[in-house]
Amino acid sequence: MHLRGVVLPDDDVRDLWVRDGSISFEPVPEAETLCDTGWIVPGLVDAHCHVGIRYGGGHEDHDGAVEQAEVERDAGALLLRDAGSPIDTHFIDDRADLPKIIRAGRHIARPKRYIRELGIELDDERDLPEIIAEQARRGDGWVKIVGDWIDRSVGDLSPLWSDAILKEAVDAAHREGARVTAHVFGEDALFGLLDAGIDCIEHGTGLTDDTIAMMAAQGTALVPTLINIDTFPGIADGAGKFPIYAAHMRDLHRRSRETVAKAHEAGIPIYTGTDAGGSIRHGRIADEIAALAGAGMSRHDALGASSWDARAWLGRPGIEAGAPADFVVYQQDPRLGPDVLAAPAWVVLRGRVYDRRDPVTGHR
Repeated sequence: MHLRGVVLPDDDVRDLWVRDGSISFEPVPEAETLCDTGWIVPGLVDAHCHVGIRYGGGHEDHDGAVEQAEVERDAGALLLRDAGSPIDTHFIDDRADLPKIIRAGRHIARPKRYIRELGIELDDERDLPEIIAEQARRGDGWVKIVGDWIDRSVGDLSPLWSDAILKEAVDAAHREGARVTAHVFGEDALFGLLDAGIDCIEHGTGLTDDTIAMMAAQGTALVPTLINIDTFPGIADGAGKFPIYAAHMRDLHRRSRETVAKAHEAGIPIYTGTDAGGSIRHGRIADEIAALAGAGMSRHDALGASSWDARAWLGRPGIEAGAPADFVVYQQDPRLGPDVLAAPAWVVLRGRVYDRRDPVTGHR
């Protein structure tokens, strides 16, 4: 296969070839030309999704998980960091037609302090270091803990773990060679997580000037999941028994874009994640990129947060000689906006071409 187009992120017009599923910058005899104009982007990354959680809640079955992965592929998301799944999705690794998944194991939480039946619930927090090490060995270099959730006894968000246990747990994961990320909505859990040396924060709506400074100094990554944050008002509307929590969630949503802008200005590495699965449908990576651009990132940087920068962060190559041929081709510059991003002309995964699927008819 042969392509010619503007290759991002460098904006260079280049020729590239695909042979045996890998990228080459040397001509391949008798290669068929796929396109001679367009924009070629390293495969998109959804750095926070849940292949295996059914839309609307509950565990997905085998066929449903495959369908979720197909939807992500057709949207151009060819690398997924699965930030917690209740099912074992390793069978997807055997499918050359599905995106690569980097798993973080199962969510680790406390009883009645997360969505029922999705995570591992620990009665005794002292078990956290052992369980986090076990999940690190089962995952793909990441572990996911729930940092805060509503505590019905106080009627608001509150941390799940003591600071001392968090430190032991993060150290245990690091000894296993894994990085740790945490679900965090509010303000109070962030100090303990950052003091423990956590590697990434999911959502991060409660970031303050102090915790932003801590993250910037430590190089801690942020995955804001802004299209999921936009569900906060609905969550608040359904929390009539807990008015303090409801007001808190509305406030976190109100200032979410400003929070991301401050984090970006401070130099915190930010990556796109849709939180697909549960309340968000899969395949919405273009919407999340647009949300980051609307929160103060340039369109170039917002696309990088879901492509070349995210791939480097996760240890995966971009468009390089010898790298797997995983890229997305657009007829227009994808930095023009979400309408272009949502309509790739071709998706190339492991050297195989997938035409765009019509979102209404489902036909290619």
